[in-house]
Amino acid sequence: MEEGARGRGAGLASFRRYTWWAVPGTVVCVMVVSYGSWALDADVPGWARVPVVPAVVVAAVASAVLLGGLLHDGDPVRLPVGWLLVAGAAAVVLAVFPLARHNYGLWAVAPAVTVAIGASYVPARARWVLIGGAVVLALVPGGAVSLAAGDGELAYAAAFPAGLVAFTVWTVLGPLWAWHVAGQLDRARQLEAELAVKDERLRFASDLHDIQGHHLQVIALKAELASRLTEADPARAAAEMQEVRQLCADALRDTRAVVQGIRRTTLDDEIANATRVLAAAGIDARMDLEPAAVAAELDESVRGLLGLVMREATTNVLRHSHARVAEVDYRLSCGQARLRIGNDGADIPPGAADGTGLRALAERLRAAGGELTWERRDGDRFEVTAALPVQGAPR
Repeated sequence: MEEGARGRGAGLASFRRYTWWAVPGTVVCVMVVSYGSWALDADVPGWARVPVVPAVVVAAVASAVLLGGLLHDGDPVRLPVGWLLVAGAAAVVLAVFPLARHNYGLWAVAPAVTVAIGASYVPARARWVLIGGAVVLALVPGGAVSLAAGDGELAYAAAFPAGLVAFTVWTVLGPLWAWHVAGQLDRARQLEAELAVKDERLRFASDLHDIQGHHLQVIALKAELASRLTEADPARAAAEMQEVRQLCADALRDTRAVVQGIRRTTLDDEIANATRVLAAAGIDARMDLEPAAVAAELDESVRGLLGLVMREATTNVLRHSHARVAEVDYRLSCGQARLRIGNDGADIPPGAADGTGLRALAERLRAAGGELTWERRDGDRFEVTAALPVQGAPR
């Protein structure tokens, strides 16, 4: 079960790749293109180009490392302070030289990215304080340079960098938040699937305990009383032992009733339960149920055996695969009720040597005049097929 859940968690890989290209990939491309085109401008003097080129390389690498650390399968790693300091130092260089050339639209790109990355690592309350402070602070450098130069671009020089910081934070934090939520939902589905199986086991254990607990306690007390009365009152001791014998018979009958209750689980209930459990595990359960087969008045033993096959196949899907899709096909054909359960993403052939495994079920279906087969096909596809006579066979 645990291995299967981990395999299904790998289904986030495509979403992780998309988020990586949407956030770190876009950030790196924007910085390289923006600062690269500025550095290639013939009007920019050499003293401004020389420090900008290595600074943009350092900023791009540091940003990719920091943002990649947020895309692990699980909670984000702790803030890499060293990489953040490197990104901050590069952002300062990339801000100073364009600003010295009065490029009010470019200087804030690298600082805005650094603020967005830092905000991704800090708690929510501190995050909003950091973002608000950065937006307000972004008004100052461009506005001060514009006032000192007297170029008449004060509004643009102050407002555009502040808006750029807010927009960059929004575009970076949005996809990262979606990735974090998707990871939480995936782990919740895995946990729900595990709990669904464990709940079923606990239900049987609870039924068995409730039935046997009282019987065993009374049997122990009666047997102790009879042992004490053996010499003092043999007749009463014999009566007590007779009651112990009756209690044992009752306990055996009730135990058989519990087991028979499981064996008589109907196919309809198991199909409904499989739909719920597979959906909880994030598996697309596709049901193709022939109306005539669903409405048919089948022998109770037939429905019970098919119900057990449905349950065992569902358990194997959860335990031995990282399936994305499972199909259930149930119909009547040539006087037989045929049930087929298939899934993709099979890891290993289910081990079913004992107990309620597939081999044990195959023997029971043969005894009832039916057949149970399973096969692996097309690499990772696994199918279980059960066929039983509509009227069943005598037990």
